[in-house]
Formats: sequence, structure tokens, C-alpha cells
Amino acid sequence: MDVRRLAVAIERTWDRVRLRGDRAPAHFRIEPYIGHAGPAGAFVRGRVLDNPLGSEAVDGEGVGAAVRRTVGHFLTNDLPGVPLTVTVANVSAETVTDSEGYFHVRVPTTPETLESPWTRGSVELRGDYRGTTGPRSAPVDVRVPGAGARFGILSDVDDTILQTGVQRAGRMVLQTLTGSALTRTPFPGAAELYRDLAAGVNPVFYVSSSPWNLHSFLVEFLRHRGFPLGPVLLRDLLGTWAGREQKHDRIREVLDLHPDLPFVLLGDSGEHDPQIYADIVRDYPDRILAVYIREVRLDPGDGRVEEVSDAWGSEVPFVLAADTDVVRRHATGLDLL
Repeated sequence: MDVRRLAVAIERTWDRVRLRGDRAPAHFRIEPYIGHAGPAGAFVRGRVLDNPLGSEAVDGEGVGAAVRRTVGHFLTNDLPGVPLTVTVANVSAETVTDSEGYFHVRVPTTPETLESPWTRGSVELRGDYRGTTGPRSAPVDVRVPGAGARFGILSDVDDTILQTGVQRAGRMVLQTLTGSALTRTPFPGAAELYRDLAAGVNPVFYVSSSPWNLHSFLVEFLRHRGFPLGPVLLRDLLGTWAGREQKHDRIREVLDLHPDLPFVLLGDSGEHDPQIYADIVRDYPDRILAVYIREVRLDPGDGRVEEVSDAWGSEVPFVLAADTDVVRRHATGLDLL
């Protein structure tokens, strides 16, 4: 049994022990994530937890406060089997949380009922759940591209806009534990580039392999650092026995839900973005305007990115960029800015 499978087994055992009995949740909370909507409907995700709302970062707080907040993101009491009604633009769909407390539903909205750039919806407990008391609903914001959008921006997060150091595992864990949305550092010029690409109308989607536990942190980081706000699509921390949702799937969801938009893809060389984006370009050859990869490898000569770029064979530009300015110059030449 590999480490991930062992972790899944431990998590399942803990859930069975913790959820034994029918006691009412002490801190029932619906936590919707930012959704997005297009011609094919609205996609809304979220999680239902038995946890109080975590604290927000404040200037000058100590390391201890940051560590407690971060650990709190991961020590979740998730609630399975919760019946929910998700409503967007007066259209509703029913769903039930899975074994990890997550829900994911497509609401069959129509374009004429949606407001751009944002439509407000709600997620509400349907019926009773173990005698739950307190708030039974939560608002959800859904990003709706307007008619004036020229293209969409689809971006990775770690080591693409947020300096993380994924290849230095110890450093990455330390930064995650001890940092906050106020102290974590973006790459120079990244926020300005994304604002210029968005131009007030082009939607931005952030797709990352970070766990959903960090959704609130990442949204707060984007707001604090002045990045255009958009859906932040992450993954389950451990997944299931069969595996976890792949980054390809979340990217395809965005492309399929917004069929009238071409896209610019931005990622980094630290992990698998070059190969993932190459697969997307092959599957959607007429939908991708450019691929930008930030160079962050500890060993730029390892050949992994070059293996992709040498076999590119596509008319879509593939740019390995040393810094944000390289992306800006190239994007200007393509009239993306």
C-alpha cells in the first residue's frame, strides 16, 4: 500500500469513528466555493463541515496564530450525506455531499437569466440533517463572462503567481504553515499582468493542485494582492481509493462550459503544467491562444520542459519565460494586452 492509500485508509477510519451516532453538528457550516456559469449552465462546488468559521489574518500577527489558522484548514469535521438545494438565477438543483463532505452540481441555468460579471446564488440545507440548528444556507458567487470578453485566462497558482517553492518540499510546507494571505509573496509584476490581461472583462480561472482546504486562503491572497478574482478550482487533499480529480478534468470543465471563449494558459515548469497544457492544446487546437510557462526549476537543464517544447508541433505559441516581463512582451505582440 502506497503512502496516499495509507492516508486515505486512516482518514476513512477516523471519519467512521468521528461520525458514529446521530448527534447534531455543533458548528454546521455550508462553505460554497466560487462558481462559474456559461451557456451549458452553472457549476457550483463546496463543502459542508462541522467546524466554526476560521479567523482572518491580521497585520502583525505572530507565527503561532498563522500556524493555528493553517492547521485549522486541514482538521475538518466533514459531513457526508447532507441534502442540499443549490439555486442560481432562480434555477435550482439538488445534490448530496459525498463521503468527504464535498458537493459538486450543475445548475441548468440559461444565459439570459444570468448577470455578468457575477450572479449571486445560494446553497441551502434541504430538509433536516441530524437535528441541525443555526444557519441553514450560505451565499455563493458565480462568475459569468460578459459579451465583451475577448478570451479567458486559465492559470496555475503555486510557483506561477504565488512564490511557493514546490520543488523544495520542506520550504513549501514551512511557508504554508507559517504564512498568511497577507505575508505570502506573489511574483513581481504578476498581479499587474493579470489585471491587464483581464482588462476588466476577460474572466480569470485559477486551477491548482492545492487542496480545497486552502480555498479561503487563496481567495484572500488574490484579493489582498490585487489579482482579478475568479473561480479557484482545487482538488481533494487525499482523494479516494480510485484516485483524485485530475487537473486536466478541471481545465476541460472550464473550456467546455465556456465554448465561445478562446483561452490563454499560464503555468510553471516546476511540476506537470507543460505536459498538461500540451494535452489541452492537442484536445482543443482552436481554443488556445498561447501557453506561458514560468521557469522555476532548480535544474533548468533537466530536459522535462524541453521534451514537451521540442515535440510541440503546434501553431499555438509556447513560451518558457524567465520572468513576468517576458510574458508581458510576448502577450503584447499577440495583441492580448
